[in-house]
This record gives sequence, C-alpha cells and structure tokens, in this order.
Amino acid sequence: MEKQNKVTGVVLAGGLARRMQRADKGLELYRHQPLVVYALQALVEVADEVLINANRNIERYQAFGYPVITDLNDRFQGPLAGILAAMTVSTGNTLLVLPCDSPFIQARHLRKLLDSLNESGADAAVAFDGERLHPVFLALKIKLKGSLQQYLTAGERKVERWLRQHNIVRVDFSQEPEAFVNINTLTDLQRLH
Repeated sequence: MEKQNKVTGVVLAGGLARRMQRADKGLELYRHQPLVVYALQALVEVADEVLINANRNIERYQAFGYPVITDLNDRFQGPLAGILAAMTVSTGNTLLVLPCDSPFIQARHLRKLLDSLNESGADAAVAFDGERLHPVFLALKIKLKGSLQQYLTAGERKVERWLRQHNIVRVDFSQEPEAFVNINTLTDLQRLH
C-alpha cells in the first residue's frame, strides 16, 4: 500500500496512571480482558499497522502481538510523547490515536474520524461528544511531527492546546458520547463492571 494511503494506529498506554495508584491501566482487566485489548480490536479493523505505546511492562504488551514503542525519552511527558513516538516510526502519512482505557470505542468510531480527516482536508480530526473535545481520540497527519517535536521541546504538554495550533475538524459524536468513557481510577473500573 502506498504511503499516502497508509494509516498507522497507536494505542496510548505509556502513562504512569497516577489516579489508578500507578497500576498499568492497559493491563487492568475489564470484563475478563485487559483494557488494551478493546482498543486493539477497534484499531485492527481500520489501520494498516498497529502500534502500542508503552513505557512499562514492555514484555507483557509485546505478548499482544503488535510492535511496542516507548516514548523518545523517559520523562513520562504524557500522550503527546506517545503520539510523537508513533509518528517517528510510522510508515504511513496518517496516525490514528486512541487511549488504552476506553473499552467502548469501536472501529466505526475510528472510521468516522478517518473519513472526517480525509473529507475536510484538516490537519487533525478530533472526537467531540457535543460538550467537549476528546483530544486523545484523533486522526492526524504525520506531517505535524516537526510541530509536535517543537511543542514538547518547549516544555508544553497539553494535547488540546497543541491541536488548536493547527487546522482541526471536530467530529460530532454527540449521539453516542458513551463511546469515550474512560477508566481513570480503580473505582471507575469497579463501577463499570
């Protein structure tokens, strides 16, 4: 497949999960499966290549059968560091991003992000639930790598602030905001079971 049409998908599982007592969120079980599995199942249907961004428990993530990439440094700089790592190794021109802690996301949601990116001509397509943006559910052009590198080098970390420097399209998911429910704490995990 030509680079122009190739989509790289990345599951972000590289954080410290401070609100989850530093448990590795992607490996926590939800309905008898590690949370990361739900993200991988959605991604494999729409991406040409799939990556997992993780900075801990690398061998356990490798067991899922996809390449595991770490952040380019060990400072745990948040989601943007995982996105930059994926951009660096991607063989495509589009990156599809989702977190490891949202078990209700499905392939059709990701297709809608990709379609919106392609139809709009924007630099990034970001999920919008009718009330707020979900900036780690996005499709974006790999060509933004230089901009992202500069932003992180300047000490910035906020995903939404970086995205707003570019031409973004908000993708309306107001009919199904529950797709973006994420699990941040062990209490969230127990409540959703």
